[in-house]
Amino acid sequence: MAELAETEAVTVHDVKAVEYFIGARLEGLGLGHLKPLVHFACTSEDINNLAYALGVRDAVQQVWLPAARGVVEQISGMASELASTPMLSRTHGQPATPTTLGKELAVTAHRLSRQLGRIEQQEFLGKINGATGTYAAHVSAVPSADWQKVSREFVEGLGLTWNPLTTQIESHDWQAELYADIARFNRILHNFCTDVWSYISIGYFKQIPVAGATGSSTMPHKVNPIRFENAEANLELSCAVLDSLGATLVTSRWQRDLTDSSSQRNIGIGFGHSLLALSNVAKGLKQLDVAEDALLADLDTNWEVLGEAIQTVMRAEAIAGVPGMENPYERLKDLTRGQRVDAARMREFVEGLGLSAEAEERLLKLTPQGYTGIASTLVP
Repeated sequence: MAELAETEAVTVHDVKAVEYFIGARLEGLGLGHLKPLVHFACTSEDINNLAYALGVRDAVQQVWLPAARGVVEQISGMASELASTPMLSRTHGQPATPTTLGKELAVTAHRLSRQLGRIEQQEFLGKINGATGTYAAHVSAVPSADWQKVSREFVEGLGLTWNPLTTQIESHDWQAELYADIARFNRILHNFCTDVWSYISIGYFKQIPVAGATGSSTMPHKVNPIRFENAEANLELSCAVLDSLGATLVTSRWQRDLTDSSSQRNIGIGFGHSLLALSNVAKGLKQLDVAEDALLADLDTNWEVLGEAIQTVMRAEAIAGVPGMENPYERLKDLTRGQRVDAARMREFVEGLGLSAEAEERLLKLTPQGYTGIASTLVP
């Protein structure tokens, strides 16, 4: 490496320095006659684009995807375990139709899995076609060769997808596509982190203390949700880098400028912050315990959420010809909007509606924790 650095200090060009380095090694092996073939008809970008494609491909397939799949599997496993655990929903931050904790976790797992599916199908493109993508030098040297065929076989031999038509640079569109998908995965995971943080805040999740760990330097009782906060910050930084790369890399003045050369040096930073976030989420999830008593208590203090079920049953009763079912929404709105309704008051209201016996029996058996529809069966 020191020798290479010394050469580059003279060439002020990294690829040219590598060319001289390889040439010197060939001579040392008694293969000096092959030196003219080193970098034959190539421009630097013929080398760089392939190196980046291979590096990014391996980083995605061997490092990032396994880490991301691991977190999604964790969330999916929790969803299965908690498929039937009832939980009060909050739409606009207000009490809403109950769900199950498992179903909500399954929503996140499903969203993240879709993005993984896109990323797993990503093509990694490469080219090797000369200074402006015309094979001009190649044809001048050996006009009889099928240079497109040679180029394609070489690129595909590396396990990449051949890009048949470029300027001096491979256009980087595949990189922009990949980074957009990873950034979208990041943002969905960020949404998950803020939701988990909020559930911890209202007591739905308890954090399992780590022996010897300190939550606050002055407040001994605290167990802070630092894993999810760290993940948020790193996901935001990852997205900032990946978004910038995606915007920059699809643009190049005329046949080539160097904006891509500078920006691509930050690819690892974008992946690194995402990987650090994934690690934090994985650790944070292992330290969570569900506070089912808190979930049930919250449901039991929000009987008004059954107003939706009652007014919908009244509509069905009206269609079936049961009298006295006029203005169901408005009647439930008067009963429940902006005020607490306990079990006794809700029972009294249902019994005074004049529903059919079957409908009344169904509603009288209904509780907030039982009003989850088919949520538990929606979890894969």
